[in-house]
This record gives sequence, C-alpha cells and structure tokens, in this order.
Amino acid sequence: MQELTHFINGNHVNGTSGRFSNVYNPAIGEVQAQCPMASDYETNEAVKEAAKAQVAWGATNPQRRARVMMAMVGLINLNMEKLAEALSREHGKTLPDAKGDLQRGLEVIEYCIGAPQMLKGEYTDDAGPGIDMFSMRQPLGVVAAIMPFNFPAMMPLWHVGPALACGNAVVLKPSERDPSVPLMLAELFVEAGLPKGVFQVVNGDKEAVDALLCSELIQGVSFVGSTPVAQYIYSRATANGKRAQCFGGAKNHLVVMPDADIDQAADALVGSGYGAAGERCMAVSVAVPVGEETADRLIEKLVPRIERLRVAPYTSGDDVDFGPVVTPESKERILDLIQSGVDQGAELVVDNRNFTLQGYENGFFVGPHLFDRVTPDMDIYKKEIFGPVLSCVRAGSYEEAIGLAMHHEYGNGVAIFTRDGDTARDFTHRINIGMVGINVPIPVPLAYHTFGGWKKSMFGDLNQHGPDSFRFYTRTKTVTARWPSGIKEGGEFNFRAME
Repeated sequence: MQELTHFINGNHVNGTSGRFSNVYNPAIGEVQAQCPMASDYETNEAVKEAAKAQVAWGATNPQRRARVMMAMVGLINLNMEKLAEALSREHGKTLPDAKGDLQRGLEVIEYCIGAPQMLKGEYTDDAGPGIDMFSMRQPLGVVAAIMPFNFPAMMPLWHVGPALACGNAVVLKPSERDPSVPLMLAELFVEAGLPKGVFQVVNGDKEAVDALLCSELIQGVSFVGSTPVAQYIYSRATANGKRAQCFGGAKNHLVVMPDADIDQAADALVGSGYGAAGERCMAVSVAVPVGEETADRLIEKLVPRIERLRVAPYTSGDDVDFGPVVTPESKERILDLIQSGVDQGAELVVDNRNFTLQGYENGFFVGPHLFDRVTPDMDIYKKEIFGPVLSCVRAGSYEEAIGLAMHHEYGNGVAIFTRDGDTARDFTHRINIGMVGINVPIPVPLAYHTFGGWKKSMFGDLNQHGPDSFRFYTRTKTVTARWPSGIKEGGEFNFRAME
C-alpha cells in the first residue's frame, strides 16, 4: 500500500508522527494509500522553513513572480490527464468533472499573471508643500491554507496562487481524504520556478490545524469547509491576531417562476443538483417552484431526467453523470438524512436508497434522490446534505419563495429562473446572498471577480480570488515623504536655506 508524504523545502518528506489516515478509492471501497498526520512539531518546523524562504521570495519583484504563474499554467495543461486521473481515483468524481476542477483552479493562476498590475500602489504628487504621498502593497509573510476534499485542485489553486503571487510563503493543509493532487501541484510549482520552501504541504488533522492557528509566524489563514469548523478556525485565528477568511456551508435555492422555461429549469436543476454527486458548495439542493401548477410541471419534467442519470466509476467513460461519494462515512450520513426526510413526512418521488452497482457493491455510491413537498422544518431542508439529493419546497407566491432563501442561515448562492426582467432585477437587489444567478443555476464568478457567500456561509471581510484575494494576502503601507530642497552655492548644498 502506498504511503504518502508531506512536501517540505521542495522535497517529499515522510511523516514522523506514526499517525495515518486512510485514503480510499471510493469506487471500489478499498483503502489505496495511507496519508501521514503531522504532529504540531512537524507542522511548526514546516512553518519555520517557509518563513526563511519567504524573505527572498517577498523581495522578488512581482514581474518575476508572475512568470512562475505563467509557467505553472503551461505545466498544469501539460499534466492535465495525469492530474485528473489521480483526482478521480481518490475523490471519485468523473474525469470531465476532475478536469473542470483543474480548469477553474487554472483560471485563477492565469489571473495571477497580472500580479504586477494588481499590486500597484497609489501616488499623490504635491500632497502638501514639497510633500509626496504613496502607498505600497506588501506580503503578509507566511500564510496557511486549510482546504476541503471536494475540490482538491481548484480550492488549493484559488488560495495558493494569489498568496504566492503577492510574495507570501504558503503552508497548505489539504484534505487528508484526497491529498495526492495537492502534492503533485507542489511539485509542479517547483518545476515552474518557485523557490524551494516557499510552498509547503503538510498533511494532517486537527492537531496540524491547531498548530497553524497558534503559530506566531502564520499571519493569515484561509479555510473552506463546514460552517462549524469555519467558525472555530475564524475565532481561533482572529483571537491570535491573524487575518482570516473562512468559508462554510451552503443550502442553495433555485426559484422557478410560473413564466420560466420549465425544460430549461429542469435541466439546470439536474446538472447543478446531481453533478459531482452533490459534493459542491454551489450545488443547488432546493428547488422552489412558485405555485402548484409550476411545481407539478417541474416534478413531471424532473423525474424522467433523474431516472436517466448514469451513476458509475470514473473509469466507465465520459457519459457517466456522477460517481461515488468520497468516504463510507459520507455515504452513511447522506442515507441517514434521506431517511429523516421520509420519517418527517416529505414525499420521496425518486427513491434510490437501495442503489447498488454490479461489480462495485463495496463502492460508496449513492443513487439520485428527489423529494417533493419538503417543508422548512425538515432536516433535509435545514442541513447541507452534500449528496445527490434534491428537495422541492413548494411556494405559494414570489414573496414566499424569496423569503425561504433569505431566512435560511446559509447564504452562499441562489438562482431564479424567469422570463421577467423586473422580477429578476427585484430578486437581485433584495436577496441577502453572496452569489446570484439569473437563469444560471450555479453562479460561480470567473477568476477576475470574487467568490464568497453571506451569513453563515462566510466569516471574514474579503472573498476568494479576484481583486479581494490580492487585498487579503497583502498589507497596505502608506508613505508620506518630504525631501528638503536647498540653494546650491558654489556647487555646495546650503542647508541654511532650510532654516
């Protein structure tokens, strides 16, 4: 069985704690590797080495740092097939999904090529008599990125790329469930010209995370995961004087108005609700049709589409709609929530609780499920399921529909399908959610805008990628300068002229 490593100072380093976590092949349900869990000592040593390497990297001009990003773009493209296969093997998502994971991360690295422009300060000439004023953006120093399992390429690249482009050193703590791709990306950064030690990968669990949160050398912390952990990390990081951006859970609603194209809405719900087995923070998990007639038409369109979905391992070809979930614990939790929906009175329209796949009976596969007549008091509505489960909550009016999304504790993403521009405009302006789609089911902004939710989906002031990422990973320093001018007499500078 393969034993994975940490990545320290440009080299793969074996763990020394004696603790390991299982890395599964979710399609067959077998452990394929052991991931070392770093001790606080190992974590702190990696941070110290990163701090040493950061000094020279922070002094490197932004143009040269941008060239590393440019080289990294080429290397990711060159290694796309190998990276995608490793990602699918550990996570379980289909190869097209894995390549999409990489592509969205790659787009942020492309954006980081513009670091010289993003890091320019401001200048005011003659702010006062003989006084000039200017600002500069300087790196924080060493930052930590604590990343989730569901996007093992995209999420590290979203945070590591801007942090490095700004001149920081990064200590990445990837998910112990699928750590191979982050380790491969670390190798590629070194190949792209990043100095050794500037990007460290430390595998671990809460012990490693707490070491990062307590380290005096860590100046900033980025986290993506569940809301309870996001709250914990944000409170600990800020209490220790660190800058923090922590992104939590989601429960994304898609409102379907009576005038919407129902076929378009149904296609959008199937793609956004079941893609990647629902293991996405931007997955649509709640459909909100307005009016009984709209709801009946929508359910009628959804059922055959859901029943046609093909669930299989990533090795079964590009026509697979989604694969297994990542661990047996994830599967058990999803099935428990599905059962709670039945017990609490929701109508299970598409029932795949007994789903099995011939030849892959031990895999962590969960078939697609559709609930109708879900109410806001049910667990399947309140909780983030993170599985292939879509809940339909029937709303009697537009006001009731918009109220459902606005009163939910999560505020990551939301969408509305309508042909009415006035309704769409009102929805956009009133909704208290960070990312909004109009006839777009998964409103994930492109790399040059920022990504982030509201309410309990995000803790901190600055979002992921786009301009906010360069603000988060730098400090602004403002300089007020006055140079005394004297009168030269006989080639000598006369300081008495200043008296």
